[in-house]
Amino acid sequence: MAEGEERIELKFRIYDGTDIAHNTYSSSTTVGSLKQKLVSEWPQGKTVTPKSISDVKLIHAGKVLDNNKTLADSRITFGDVPGGVITMHVVVQPPVAKKKPDPEDKPTINSCGCTIL
Repeated sequence: MAEGEERIELKFRIYDGTDIAHNTYSSSTTVGSLKQKLVSEWPQGKTVTPKSISDVKLIHAGKVLDNNKTLADSRITFGDVPGGVITMHVVVQPPVAKKKPDPEDKPTINSCGCTIL
């Protein structure tokens, strides 16, 4: 961590209201690394559990945060809450699997055998 780099206290609220991974993070921490930490520290026994970081969406101030951006790039409000903790919401949404095309679903081609004389 660079000297003088801002730090922010964050906690993450999951679907049932439980707060996890409460800690102080550097402003240069990427959203992807936060998601990795959340997946590794996910509470046992929950009905919804992420399998990878692509299953997790972090929401702050109504915006879904991008994995490649840092907390500073994402404009996390440093200093707006002096001595306070910023809560981010965590949504687990597994990617939708693409359905394989079924050969039975092919459109039927009109096979009329008309002959014009």
